[in-house]
Amino acid sequence: MARIRVSTIIDATPSRVWSSIDDVGSHVRWMEDARAIRFRGTKRQGVGTTFECDTKVGPFGLTDIMEITAWEPRQKMGVRHVGLVTGEGAFTLRPAKGNRTKFTWRERLIFPWWLGGPIGAAVGSEVLRLIWRRNLRNLKGIVES
Repeated sequence: MARIRVSTIIDATPSRVWSSIDDVGSHVRWMEDARAIRFRGTKRQGVGTTFECDTKVGPFGLTDIMEITAWEPRQKMGVRHVGLVTGEGAFTLRPAKGNRTKFTWRERLIFPWWLGGPIGAAVGSEVLRLIWRRNLRNLKGIVES
């Protein structure tokens, strides 16, 4: 199992940061590993929203199937991965000094055998950590601009 945690401080209130992430379809703007998002129903926000995310990391590409499991505006967005890679994750937003926000991204992922299983998870978690740090820099730049 891969356990990944990255965070950053964004110079904006949790409300402003939330308004940059509550449109799940727009996550491809700041997530470099996310190529496309397709919703599986009419729901676009909130608990129960399901979608497919085409993901590419290096030579590996897959379609990640996800369901929103937590939706607490300005505080938390949780997701369950139910495709080839399984697990769960969340974005949490916490107020920080000076009207800023601590944005934390946590994931627990289980990789399939053909992606190396536990060994793939160990290597993959380091690669994903680097990519997701870059993703948070991208989000920070969008929110702060």
